[in-house]
Amino acid sequence: MKNPSLFLWHILAILTVSVWGASFVSTKILLNAGFLPTHIYLLRFLFAYLILLLLSHDKFFADSWKHEGMLACCGLTAGSIYFIAENTALEYSLVSNVSLIVCANPLLTMIVAGALFPGERLNRRQIAGSVITLCGMALVVLNGKFILKLSPVGDILAFAAALAWTVYSLIVRPLSGCYSSLFISRKIFFYGTLTSLPVLALVGLDVPWAAFKNGQVVAHFLFLGVVASLFGYVVWNRALRVIGTVLASNYIYAIPLVSMILSVLFLSERITVFACIGAGLILFGMILAEWQDHRKKKTEH
Repeated sequence: MKNPSLFLWHILAILTVSVWGASFVSTKILLNAGFLPTHIYLLRFLFAYLILLLLSHDKFFADSWKHEGMLACCGLTAGSIYFIAENTALEYSLVSNVSLIVCANPLLTMIVAGALFPGERLNRRQIAGSVITLCGMALVVLNGKFILKLSPVGDILAFAAALAWTVYSLIVRPLSGCYSSLFISRKIFFYGTLTSLPVLALVGLDVPWAAFKNGQVVAHFLFLGVVASLFGYVVWNRALRVIGTVLASNYIYAIPLVSMILSVLFLSERITVFACIGAGLILFGMILAEWQDHRKKKTEH
């Protein structure tokens, strides 16, 4: 890659999705420590928002009410809906299952974008890749348990999280060309925190504060709030503008591999051969779906 700056953003994008893959394991550990999904999400987003507010506070509102509404939708979809659904899914399903299903959002984005924008409709190669990916998703969800111990609630919640992230990806695309990554990320943290308050009122305010005496709990919250949220969103929103939505989304495919490895190492989860085959099919199908577009872009330039 001839452009050193562009190469750096590719590296940062890979680092970001690796961090997000590890965040599944941290969330699972905090759930086991007694925290509710809403508590984990609210504390990590509130912490990230307060830090970002100290770093970037020269602009509080968007240039128009339309953009402000779009930012609120970003906070709702990439914030409260995504994380509450994802964190709750981890209570019912394996970390590897949830991460793999959530990572279907690039495929969902491609499908929705094709339906909304005629110029981005699926071609034959993309359709074939989508079918292969869906087959892989089925193997991963089953994970070799074809009769017993399925997790339909967790799998459905994970899919809802993937769908919410897809909506966010489509909304934030035009905003990234109008505002800085710091501003967009701060607004996402703000509206994400705000829209989670009704859910917090339902689940209760009894946060297990005594758990913070455990250094491991503090470390995982710092990781989720500072690294996964603050660093992750700021870098990702900037990467979408620099290297493009399609290329950046390709790196999301690495999340399942990271979470599967870490869940085996730290959570002693058992990954069957079916999940491994499914993971391979998902990666192959998604790469196949994207390959045609990349070749076209190369010929155009």
